[in-house]
Amino acid sequence: MSETSIGGFSAPDADENRRQVLYWRLLARLFDPEEQPSLESASLAVVEDIGLPPALLDPGASVDSVVQRHPELAAEFDGLMTPGPEEDGGRDRAAEVRRAALVSKVLLNVFASGSGTVTAEQLARWQSDAGWLERALGCRPGDLRGGRGGGVRATGAGGGVSPTGTGVGGPTPDLSRLIPEIGPELGSIEAGLVQRMRLREVLADPALASRLTPSMSLIEQLLRDKDNLSGVALANAKALIRRYVDEVAQVLRSQVEKATVGELDRSVPPKRVFRNLDLDRTIWKNLTNWSPEEERLYVDRLYYRHTSRKTTPQRLIVVVDQSGSMVDSMVNCTILASIFAGLPKVDVHLIAYDTQALDLTPWAHDPFETLLRTKLGGGTDGTVAMALAQPKIAEPRNTVVVWISDFYEWRTDELFESMAAVHRSGAKFIPVGSVTSSGRGSVNPWFREKFKDLGTPVISGHIKKLVHELKTFLT
Repeated sequence: MSETSIGGFSAPDADENRRQVLYWRLLARLFDPEEQPSLESASLAVVEDIGLPPALLDPGASVDSVVQRHPELAAEFDGLMTPGPEEDGGRDRAAEVRRAALVSKVLLNVFASGSGTVTAEQLARWQSDAGWLERALGCRPGDLRGGRGGGVRATGAGGGVSPTGTGVGGPTPDLSRLIPEIGPELGSIEAGLVQRMRLREVLADPALASRLTPSMSLIEQLLRDKDNLSGVALANAKALIRRYVDEVAQVLRSQVEKATVGELDRSVPPKRVFRNLDLDRTIWKNLTNWSPEEERLYVDRLYYRHTSRKTTPQRLIVVVDQSGSMVDSMVNCTILASIFAGLPKVDVHLIAYDTQALDLTPWAHDPFETLLRTKLGGGTDGTVAMALAQPKIAEPRNTVVVWISDFYEWRTDELFESMAAVHRSGAKFIPVGSVTSSGRGSVNPWFREKFKDLGTPVISGHIKKLVHELKTFLT
C-alpha cells in the first residue's frame, strides 16, 4: 500500500506528529494551567483538520456540553480507553489521532481541577466529566469513586487500555491494574473539590443545593459537619444523605436478594396442607381422568409444592470501625446491615466504634437514621466494641460476626485474643479490611497475618466479596 506524502512526511508520520502534539498539549496543561501558544495553535489545527469541534480544546467546556452540541461523539467516548477488536493490516493511525483528541479532553477535564473556591455547578460538572472517564474505561459512572455501579464491564475484565486508545505503543496495560490506581485518585480529587466548596452556604440555598449530586466524598463531608448545620442547610444535607443511601441500597439489595435464595430440600416430603397444593401440576397429572361426557375431572392424586429451606443464622452481628479512614465502609456496611435486618429469621445487631462503642441495633433497619447517629473520626479501640459484641453471642453455631476495620488498633494483642476466642467458640468470624466501592484499603499487616494463621483470612476489596461470603453461610 502506497503512502501519501504530506508536508515532507509520509501519512503515518504526519498522523504520529498530530497525535504527539495533542498529548504534549495535554501534559503541558496538566502541569501548568497557563497556555502554551504554540501547542494551542498546533492542537487547534490538528482538531480542525480531522473534523472534530474546537470545543474539545476548551477546558471550560464539559464533555456533556460538547456531546450536546455534537451528539454523534457520544458513542466514541463510550469504551474509548478499552481494548478494541484486532484489525488486519496494522494500526489505524488516523483513528489514533482522533482518539487522542477525545482522550485528552476527558483527562484534562478530570485531572486539571484548578484551585480556589468551588461552586456547586463546578462540582456537578466535574462529577459528570469523571463519569465520562469511567465510561471511557469501561465502567459505569460512579464505579471508581465509591459509587452505586456494579464494577467493570465485560470489555474491561481481564483487558486493558488499547494502544490505539491512548496512542501509546507496546503491550496493552491491564485494566485490572490501572483501575485500582485511578479509582482512589478520582475519589481524592472529588474530596478536594468538596473541601474547597463553601458547603454550608451552598446547603443554605435550596437552588444551589439542588445542583449537588451525592457522592461518597460529599456524604463524608456532610456526616462530619452535620452537627454544625441547622434549619434549611440541615434539611438539605439530610435529603442528600437520604438520596445517596437509597441509591446504594437499591444496588446492594439486588445483590443480597440473589445471594439468599433458599434451596429446595427434596429429601423431605412436602407438607400436605392446602397452602402447599400445586394446582397446576395436579390438573396436568390427572388429565387422563377427564370425562368428556360428564365434563368432570376425577383426581386420583394431589400434588404439593416443596417448601424452600434456608439455613440462616439466628444472629448477625456487624461491628464497624467509624474512625476517619473507614467512612466508605461505614456507609456501605450500615446499608448492608439494614438489608439483612429485613430478611426473615435474621436477627441483626450493629455496633460502631472509635475509642468508644455505640450500639446502633435499634436503628439497624434504617441506615439513614443510623448514619445520622454516627460520629466520624477519632482514634480506634476495638476492645470497647468487643465488650458490646461478645454478650450478644448467645448461640455461637448460629451466629456470624462481621468485623469491618483497617485494624490499626491501640490494644492489638488484647483485641486479637478476644476475636480468636469468638472464632474458637464456633461462631463464624469474618474480618473485613475494606468494603469500599473502589476496592482499595489498607489493613494492618500484623492483624492480616494473625487472621491468616487463625484460618479466618481478611476479606478485602469490593463489597460484593462480603455479600458472597455471607451467601455461603446463609444458603
